[in-house]
Amino acid sequence: MKIAIIGAGNMGGATALGLAAALPDARITVTAKHAETLQKFAARGLQTTQDNVAAASGADVVVLSVKPWLAQGVLAELRPALAGKLLVSFVAGVPAAEMLSWLEGSGVSGAYSVIPNLAIEVGESMSFIHELCGTPETLRTVQGLFDAVGKTAVVDEKRLGAGMMLASCGTAFALRYVRASAEGGVEMGLYPQEALAAALQTVKGAAALLEARGTHPEAEIDRVTTPGGITIKGLNAMEEAGFSAAVIAGLKAWKPKQ
Repeated sequence: MKIAIIGAGNMGGATALGLAAALPDARITVTAKHAETLQKFAARGLQTTQDNVAAASGADVVVLSVKPWLAQGVLAELRPALAGKLLVSFVAGVPAAEMLSWLEGSGVSGAYSVIPNLAIEVGESMSFIHELCGTPETLRTVQGLFDAVGKTAVVDEKRLGAGMMLASCGTAFALRYVRASAEGGVEMGLYPQEALAAALQTVKGAAALLEARGTHPEAEIDRVTTPGGITIKGLNAMEEAGFSAAVIAGLKAWKPKQ
């Protein structure tokens, strides 16, 4: 499979590296405005070019990974090269109807809005997929690509924003918890690297435990929460400080206030 990633920013670059590791037989071409940006991808054996149209022309799948305010112009530039190709858009915040209007007459075989997260670089993304147009076969192709670098969920447009906050922005939220935990560990006497390693492994282990057992988080919390013990005291102190409410408020921050 030939994949062109238009835009080697943080998400486009992470996707290129993740797919290259997961799909060694794929030919991946990455584009960027500046040649310096492409050097690290060339060093990893990926094809690179500053010519978006040339990259798209030689691809089966075109991944649009540019800023929202650039998307319409870049798609207009790519239009002659899109016929018969699959388009995957990472562009957040553009309504499906608007994106389809930009693609009208392009001849794409399918178009999908996909929201991955930065963990795609290490094969652990949670990617949300919304079909703009396509067939069961093109959907399987797109889902297969992102299943190779993590897990996927196919959703309607209404749920795409929630998926973005929970899994894409959620990466930053989870890392902020790790940072806070590590800082607390240092305050209690651990060295910084010890505290960070412990926080990372604890989060990793908690996620693995839930995945392996298929239980609700509260069930596993109950297993470690002894009546009158220190865990419940810590949990109650966090809730008193607004922990759960703050997380939920952060997730809902993307919605305009009524």
